[in-house]
Amino acid sequence: MGKIICAGLGPGDPDLISVRADRAIRGARHLAFFRKAGRQGQARRIVQDLLAPGVEEHAMEYPVTTEIPFDSPAYNALLAAFYDDWAARLELLAQQDDVVVICEGDPFFYGSFMHLYIRLREVARIEVIPGIPGMAGCWGATGQPVTWGDDVMTVLMGTLPLDDLIRHMRAADALVIMKTGRNLPKIRRALAAAGRLDAAWLIERGTMPGQRVVRLDEVGDADCPYFAIVMVHGHGRRPLAIMGAAE
Repeated sequence: MGKIICAGLGPGDPDLISVRADRAIRGARHLAFFRKAGRQGQARRIVQDLLAPGVEEHAMEYPVTTEIPFDSPAYNALLAAFYDDWAARLELLAQQDDVVVICEGDPFFYGSFMHLYIRLREVARIEVIPGIPGMAGCWGATGQPVTWGDDVMTVLMGTLPLDDLIRHMRAADALVIMKTGRNLPKIRRALAAAGRLDAAWLIERGTMPGQRVVRLDEVGDADCPYFAIVMVHGHGRRPLAIMGAAE
């Protein structure tokens, strides 16, 4: 029997793939990856130059992405059936050979592979290779530390209700806000209400071609890129202690 190997690809730059993930991808005979129907897929693009000749590719095309609300029963039913189907396919493939599944960032950090993992962990051999989370690539792109001392960093989904966003934004020292896209206007309103808008940055396609780092208050509501994270850097709640340690 083979096994299912999920390789985390990191934030987007192929040079930031781990040695172990690189080795698994280059040696893959079966490669599975998520993508929107009709697209190459971000994960597939990242590994373009790493694949061996003759690798058999398995494109796992989402049945729905943003066409209907993500919290609707129809959305959940479609995605559940999609993950059930691909879990069964990968289990069957792994009975004969290893299958490498590639995922952006880290597979266990808001990754789609988690939905396959919980369906497969009792019926197949699985190896998960960690990856650098995309947010680490984004705060690296800003050129400044995201946390200092005993800062508390909170990671939020832009899909949260406005009041929840405001509450978390007020409580945290540093913020990372994912799933921006069409949620960007709501994220902007929440940051303004929490008094954090003037310190917020938008990082689009961090570490990838076309990377853009800009202050959020300089971007219009119509500019809602999908591969983007909003970030507010922490500044240290114990600055004197930090300075003393540096000395």
